[in-house]
Amino acid sequence: MSLTNTVAFSEIFTRGTISNTDVSALRRSFYDDGAITAEEAEQLFKLNDTCRVSDIDWADCFVEMLTDYVVHQVKPEGYVTAENASWLIARISKDGRIESKTELELAINIVDKARWCPPSLVTLALEQVKCAVINNEGPLRSGKSMTAGMVTESEVELLKRILYAFGGEGNIAITHTEASILCEINDATAGAENAESWRDLYVKAMANAVMSASGYKVPSREQALAREMWLERRGEAGPAAAFGSIIGSGLGGVLAAYRELSGEEQAMAQLERQRIEIITAEEVTPAEANWISQLLNRDGRLTPNELALVEFLKENSPKVASGLLTSLNRPQSAA
Repeated sequence: MSLTNTVAFSEIFTRGTISNTDVSALRRSFYDDGAITAEEAEQLFKLNDTCRVSDIDWADCFVEMLTDYVVHQVKPEGYVTAENASWLIARISKDGRIESKTELELAINIVDKARWCPPSLVTLALEQVKCAVINNEGPLRSGKSMTAGMVTESEVELLKRILYAFGGEGNIAITHTEASILCEINDATAGAENAESWRDLYVKAMANAVMSASGYKVPSREQALAREMWLERRGEAGPAAAFGSIIGSGLGGVLAAYRELSGEEQAMAQLERQRIEIITAEEVTPAEANWISQLLNRDGRLTPNELALVEFLKENSPKVASGLLTSLNRPQSAA
């Protein structure tokens, strides 16, 4: 039984509000046959756009039903194609900006549930965090009195959620797109009183990208980005203190889960990229060492967090660190 036959959409639109009773009716109808048509998906988006007052159950229902539609009902099942991602992005954002937390949650949930989705969808989600941090704008900071140019603990956790979601169950390295946005956030907040967990996430994420670009097999993102307290003393935020806290925190074996790929494994990885490209019609760009060094050395100077990354690699993977330092022309000063 379809949603349009059992739920009075026109009545909800006229009323302009969505009650928990409406949500219950939607759920009952959906679970009767577990199917949503393209027309019904559009109606759900219209409900969310036009009904500015809704009961608490609506957000979860909206995210759940549209995630099921995009990931499991639109072909190919389990994958989000470039075309389907463009359709979704057009409905939840305008000029690259998502207007509500519910729509951002939908994007993240689809990334999490899909076996693969285009980087464009991940980029959209990460850009919302970047906009909140750098410009103090968007739904993440709506109604809050906060300082622009500073990374908060909640934003670190959201960044981690997005990175975990795109990693899925496989060992997918941090991509060029993800690394670029992390570097933009890092550059814009280099001198701020950021959450202590920001350095931890940034260094580990970038180390993951560097190791992958250097020909290493990477662990799952949950393992690679697992939280460790590197910087306990808030007053010691300079590079020297960062190096000491990182190296002295017992993380010498954190990169033990990385190992160099064999020739056969490199060939298999290339075949897997080609398989995903065929299914999704989206190019999968492999990590390359040259763009990592370009990201880190855009202005010829390294931020304290970038210097912390170099020291972390020197301590845990001297071979990779040596190659990175060579490509960076051994910059010595921090921004």
